[in-house]
Amino acid sequence: MSHLSIAIGGDHAGFEYKKSIIAFLEQRNIDVIDKGPSSDASVDYPDYVHPVCEAIIDNTVTLGILICGSGNGVAITANKYAAIRCALCWQPDLAALARQHNNANTLALPARFVDLKTAIEIVEAFLNNSFEGGRHQRRVDKIPIPSCC
Repeated sequence: MSHLSIAIGGDHAGFEYKKSIIAFLEQRNIDVIDKGPSSDASVDYPDYVHPVCEAIIDNTVTLGILICGSGNGVAITANKYAAIRCALCWQPDLAALARQHNNANTLALPARFVDLKTAIEIVEAFLNNSFEGGRHQRRVDKIPIPSCC
């Protein structure tokens, strides 16, 4: 795995997983920028998703990881950015395919629906795979909404 940098964030439901995933990443010498939250107190996930996406867009980091209860809220918010391709994954194979076929640059994890061991396996699959290009590039190029609207 080449050197990576990750921005990570989410909400209160993802806080405990976030701490463990940061430790996992740091053990692998991956630079991590924690965009919050700093506790498990109730928060609004968009407040933490936007800084993660902005760090990817301005090339401060290579990839993003977002964690909330279902993964849906963080994924929906992240995918409002044209340059973000956020994949909601609940098993490692989905994370691998998201990178290989969709050139996903952000991973959304559903903390209330996967155990921590599986979440870390998902993160590992996301990081250990890369975009295959080829026929997939044509499809990825068609993702942004045309500027006609």
